[in-house]
Amino acid sequence: MKLRALASFLFLFLSFVVFTSLQSSPADQFDIAWLRKVYSSGDKSLWPAPHLADSVKNSGRFEDIGALKDVEFPDYNPYSEAKVELGKLLFFDPRLSSSKQIACASCHDSEIGWGDGRRVSYGHNREQGRRNSMTLLNVGHAESLFWDGRATSLEDQVEHPIFDEVEMNFHINFAVKRIADIPGYQQYFEEAFGDNTVSTERISYAIATYERTIKGRTSRFDQFVNGKSDRFTDQEVLGMHLFRTKARCINCHNTDYFSDNQFHNTGLTYYGRKFEDLGRYEVTGKAEDVGRFKTATLRETGRTGPFMHNGLFPHLDGVINLYNAGMPQPKRKEHQKNDSLFPTTSKLVEPLHLTEEEQEALEAFILTLETTIYRVDPPKLPMN
Repeated sequence: MKLRALASFLFLFLSFVVFTSLQSSPADQFDIAWLRKVYSSGDKSLWPAPHLADSVKNSGRFEDIGALKDVEFPDYNPYSEAKVELGKLLFFDPRLSSSKQIACASCHDSEIGWGDGRRVSYGHNREQGRRNSMTLLNVGHAESLFWDGRATSLEDQVEHPIFDEVEMNFHINFAVKRIADIPGYQQYFEEAFGDNTVSTERISYAIATYERTIKGRTSRFDQFVNGKSDRFTDQEVLGMHLFRTKARCINCHNTDYFSDNQFHNTGLTYYGRKFEDLGRYEVTGKAEDVGRFKTATLRETGRTGPFMHNGLFPHLDGVINLYNAGMPQPKRKEHQKNDSLFPTTSKLVEPLHLTEEEQEALEAFILTLETTIYRVDPPKLPMN
C-alpha cells in the first residue's frame, strides 16, 4: 500500500511539474534582467553564444549582429556632394526609360520604405515582373544586388533595370544620349566629374553614389546594443535572444546589416510548377544554385513588405510561421528521380518548435530594427 501511495504521489507530482512547465511563459524560462544587461553592455563578448550550424561556423564569414556601421564609398567612386546631387536627379528622372514614364524612384519610393509595397512590381506598359522590389534602405552594405545577385556592385546594378524589357525597356546608349541632349544636365555633370561629358559610367557612378546615401536612421536596436538598456521591453529582449539561439535566424541574418549577403534555398522555388523561379541558377548555371535567393536584410522590415522574393507574405508573422514549420521541403516525383536540377531546401532551415509567445517575441524584436520614416521630395529635373 505504501508503494502504491508513493507511486501515486510521484505520478501526481510529475504531472504537476509537466503541467506547470507547459503553462509557464518563455520569459519565465530566461533571466530577462541578465539578458538585458549583457545584450545592452556594448561588449559582445558577454553575449550568450549564438546557435550556429557547423557550415556557418566554418565559413569564416560569420559576424554577429550589431549597431549599423557607416557606409564605405569605394576608392574608384568616392563620395562628393555634387555626385550625390546629380545621382538624385537621375534616380528620379523617368527619361532613363523608353516610355519616359518609369524612373528608379518608381519602384523605390521613400514614403513606403524605399520599395513599392507591391507583391511584384509594375514596369513597362504596366507589365508585372516576377520578383518583389527590394528596399534600397542601407543598400550600401549589400555585396551584390538583386535577388539573384546578378549585379556585383551598385554601379553595375544601375544598367540592369534600364535594359530590362519588363522594367524600363531602354538601351543604356540611348539613355545616355537622351540625358546628354538635355542642356540643364551639363552643369551637374561638370560639377560632379570636372567636365560636362555624359557617359554610361558617369550615370552609373552618380546614381550609385546617391543610393549609398539612402540609409535608415538609428533604430531602437542600435540604441539598445550601444548601452541604452531601457529601449527594449522584456518581450523584445527575449526576442533578441531567441533570434540568436532557438530561432536560428542568426545563421543567415547576421552582421550589422542583418544579412549574410549569401544565397539560400528556402523551399519557395515552385520547381516544375506555375510561378517557377530558379533564382541564382539563372546567373551561375550551377545546379546547386537552383532556388537560391539572396538573404534580404531585416532592417526596416516593419515597412518593407510584402516579403520573400515573390512577395508571397503580406505580413511578417506569416514568414515566421512558415520558418517555424521548417519551410517547404519539396519531394521528388517519379519523373524527377534523375533530374539533376531538382532543388533541395537548405539544411539551415529546420522546424523551430517556437511557441506562439516566442513567435510574438521574435516578431517584436525584428520590429525594433525599424526607424522613423523620412520622405525625400522629388527634385526639380533639368529641362531642355
